[in-house]
Amino acid sequence: MRIVVLAGGIGGARFLRGLKKAAPEAEITVIGNTADDIHLFGLKVCPDLDTVMYTLGGGINEEQGWGRSEETFRVKEELAAYGVGPDWFGLGDRDFATHIVRTQMLGAGFPLSAVTEALCDRWQPGVRLIPMTDDRVETHVAVELDGERRAVHFQEYWVRLRASKPALAVVPVGAEQAKPAPGVLEALAEADVVLLPPSNPVVSVGTILAVPGIREAVAGAAAPVVGLSPIVGDAPVRGMADKVLAAVGVESSAAAVAEHYGHRGAAAPQGDTEGPEKAGLLDGWLVDTVDAGLVERVESAGIRCRAVPLLMSDLDATARMATEALALAEEVRG
Repeated sequence: MRIVVLAGGIGGARFLRGLKKAAPEAEITVIGNTADDIHLFGLKVCPDLDTVMYTLGGGINEEQGWGRSEETFRVKEELAAYGVGPDWFGLGDRDFATHIVRTQMLGAGFPLSAVTEALCDRWQPGVRLIPMTDDRVETHVAVELDGERRAVHFQEYWVRLRASKPALAVVPVGAEQAKPAPGVLEALAEADVVLLPPSNPVVSVGTILAVPGIREAVAGAAAPVVGLSPIVGDAPVRGMADKVLAAVGVESSAAAVAEHYGHRGAAAPQGDTEGPEKAGLLDGWLVDTVDAGLVERVESAGIRCRAVPLLMSDLDATARMATEALALAEEVRG
């Protein structure tokens, strides 16, 4: 079985670990979000790609869900001693090595997809990890600071501001000019199942879909497309999905996120924004058992829906979630 997953960082990486256990013989291709990428200290940092790579390769800091295990921060301390910032984004010493290798390879002319493949040669994540694009895309968030509307990089919004300010707009800068990385469209065309994990629907999965051609490839895939809600009981399990959903005019509920993705064969709602209609994506959608009352609403939108436990409390619970998603895909396939 060939499974394609559109994944962000922590939530996507942990789901993938469960998926590998649930379907150990499957060929899994991960299309990773790169709109969280940022240039720091002269280095190209790819937080979501690295989180997937470290998590599946056994090098993640399990408590944080990001960064390396057994990390030290001597370089960060020395940079601070020189007065070099930003001081709000902490890169560990081991993590620095990854970014140095990546930046050197990019400088030598290798595309990000080839660099990612080379980095994965060390970590052996057990999946094929492809960045959504080789082109530069960075998510910026419009906020009000000191009485003025400003656009800040997503990492600054999330790490420095801790999403404490309302997100007025979310823009994946460069996405409209980007092209899917080699292998992305082919993987979607050849997939037996396409999964949208419980990653942020705006700044993780949403930015992947913003690259021209990817949303259309998902919508047009021969495989069933099944998603898992990142919202449980009207609140995100982790992160700030509620803040950025509000910025695109979507309520923070499992049903609203399903409607935001839309039913395949229909146009997805555009929230409070104007623009061309976007193709709907979903055949099936999983909500948590606490949101069982929303199943009927989702199904009224034409999307097959089931209520199952969706908290990734441990590997076995996550594997059961993945099993339910694959079962729903088979049910949709008929």
